[in-house]
Amino acid sequence: MKFAVGYQLAEPDEESFVDIVHEFRDHIDEVYFPWIGHPSGRSPIGTRGRCSGEAARERLESELISLKSMGVKLDLLLNANCYGGAAMSRELEAEVSGLIEHLVAIGAGVDVVTTTSPAIAHMVQGDFPDVDRRASVNMRIGTVQGMEYVADLFNSFYVQRDVSRDIEHLRELRTWADGHGKKLCMLVNSGCFRYCSGQTFHDNLVAHEPEVAASENIDGFMPYMCWRHLADRQNWPTVLQSTWVRPEDLHHYEGIFDVFKLATRLHERPWIVLRAYASGRFHGNLLDLFEPGYSPAFAPCVVDNSRFPPDWFERTTACGGHCTGCRYCADVLEQVLVDLSV
Repeated sequence: MKFAVGYQLAEPDEESFVDIVHEFRDHIDEVYFPWIGHPSGRSPIGTRGRCSGEAARERLESELISLKSMGVKLDLLLNANCYGGAAMSRELEAEVSGLIEHLVAIGAGVDVVTTTSPAIAHMVQGDFPDVDRRASVNMRIGTVQGMEYVADLFNSFYVQRDVSRDIEHLRELRTWADGHGKKLCMLVNSGCFRYCSGQTFHDNLVAHEPEVAASENIDGFMPYMCWRHLADRQNWPTVLQSTWVRPEDLHHYEGIFDVFKLATRLHERPWIVLRAYASGRFHGNLLDLFEPGYSPAFAPCVVDNSRFPPDWFERTTACGGHCTGCRYCADVLEQVLVDLSV
């Protein structure tokens, strides 16, 4: 089982992400990364902190070259939810092509471009036909029909995370992919809520983060639906009803997916995530493996991963996600929740 992990631009006195990849090299096939200052599915890198601007670009380039020399595939993220009025412009095409050509020239040529944009997929297809064009998980493609609509544009698909626990459905997607020469990829440790009604709003905020930060914004509004929801303890079982997979259960997905993506771009301790999923076990607060993680919302309580019942995977992959009226996750939460203040 091979993983794709998200690059972090470290501060000057912090451990290089290359060192982390080197430690887990046997388990890592790809590293995905955004470009300096570019919008993506997360906050733009290299725009603040002690490593920013030209220094950030130089460090990123140097580390990408090192990763490439290790035989790691590089996945360029062009996965912002919005590119504004330039979304299908020649200006954007020139920017995308120029960036990929630059990476090739310095010895960090990309193997994959992951995007939310069919227009960018079209651009890459025309100019760089050998690069794998991968549909971002944020496109929410979770059906055969969804893949069919854009099968001419994409070689591989991150499957909509909301269907991650429907094994039979995933096998149907695998059958279609095999028949059409496509790859399927899975985001393993997303903390995002299943079928989150705030995802589009949130993703657009992230795509326009510098503009949002420069605006005079309204008071008293929490824009992230998950944190609003978890402010009420009665809603905590929602986290167990989400899309993540425990390290102990990931082996059930072998043969269904070609790539297993670990969300580590913003994680405070990415090596913890890598170690847990590479070894297939984790002893600690399960919330610490997710991105986003909700440890602050649960504090001083933790979710003890060792307390999950033996039937957890079977029950949560057989229920179809019909959570209304079912108390299984709520009951399990009471079993795994530990109050450290007691």
